[in-house]
Amino acid sequence: MSTDNSFTIRSYRAADREAVRRLCCNTGFLGSPIDPVYEDRQLFADFLTTYYTDWEPESSFVIEIDGEIRGYLLGSRKPLRNQLYSFWQNVSLFLKAAIRCFRYSAASRRFVLWILMNGWREVPAAPRRVPHFHINLLPDARRMSTARALISAYLSYLYRCGEKRVYGQIVTFESRRGEQMFERYGFKVLNRAEITKYKAFYPQSVYLSTVIKNLETAEPLRVTSRSR
Repeated sequence: MSTDNSFTIRSYRAADREAVRRLCCNTGFLGSPIDPVYEDRQLFADFLTTYYTDWEPESSFVIEIDGEIRGYLLGSRKPLRNQLYSFWQNVSLFLKAAIRCFRYSAASRRFVLWILMNGWREVPAAPRRVPHFHINLLPDARRMSTARALISAYLSYLYRCGEKRVYGQIVTFESRRGEQMFERYGFKVLNRAEITKYKAFYPQSVYLSTVIKNLETAEPLRVTSRSR
């Protein structure tokens, strides 16, 4: 566990599951709630969080502010297990969405259609046998210090486990230039692709970028903090 005067970074616990799922949905639309784009919060959270919280919880971290979870980093250092789970999960979730689709709004049906028609084509390629992560923060936790502390906790964990590389996929758009932040942490942009699933609500270009970092040379990112 690491702390400063305003936040605490710690390992994920089973009791955090519902808070993580809720936070996932509350940041799912470019940092805002996903509801205008896709109304089925249960399936949305299943798709983005269930593997990490239920199958590899030891590789995830959360940030607390005033005792409440305000952000998380969900990671995996077991890529083969993650890929096998994702294949099974995609089939399962597609069947559930298909059964429920007649009850969905037009916006939610468009979201499901995008996943079927365009999602697999627009998501940029990523390394297949490399640990990965994704990070989400609520607005009051989106600061350089909090993002750096979360990333540092995960990278140090990977380094201790003997991992050599790590990648993440980040959403960037006009008011969020995440690539530059990760470049300051030693990541390099591997590739980038425009994604169109938000076009009906956000007409500007939105990109998904794959960033990668080499962990072989030295322990990554140190954060000045008090430990307890």
